[in-house]
Amino acid sequence: MTGGSPFLKTFPKHLLLIVLVPMWCACGANTERRGVPPEVQTEITTLGDDLAVERYEKIYNEASDLWRQDSDLEHSAAMLKTLREKLGTVKSRTLHTAIEQENSGGPLKGRSFTITYQTNFERGEGMETFTLVERDGRWRLARYRVNSTELK
Repeated sequence: MTGGSPFLKTFPKHLLLIVLVPMWCACGANTERRGVPPEVQTEITTLGDDLAVERYEKIYNEASDLWRQDSDLEHSAAMLKTLREKLGTVKSRTLHTAIEQENSGGPLKGRSFTITYQTNFERGEGMETFTLVERDGRWRLARYRVNSTELK
């Protein structure tokens, strides 16, 4: 017994792949990467350097509008200072995930990267997550989160 669509029986299979594969690839808005692009890594390195020497006002002023909408300078500096007091400075980071997104709407509209590291701090370890958005051709901090048992 033969079944299936008469269209699929007469449609060349290689043409079907040519049509379906690009459609399948285009559906994913999130792309997990093995690495971080140099311009994004440079921004994370700069942020790390600024955190290490407590340049909280610089971090706030150079962050994206999303960061500044979530908190004012005082709250932002207090949060970053608390993280430093409890965990100390970063000793090492190992890339865990890097996810690139292209969003047509919402708070992260446009191109963004969310990079998560397994991070060793002076007084503990945890997962450190940076979310950066591309604005005016430059990567800017939108969110920063640290998850560690040392923060409880």
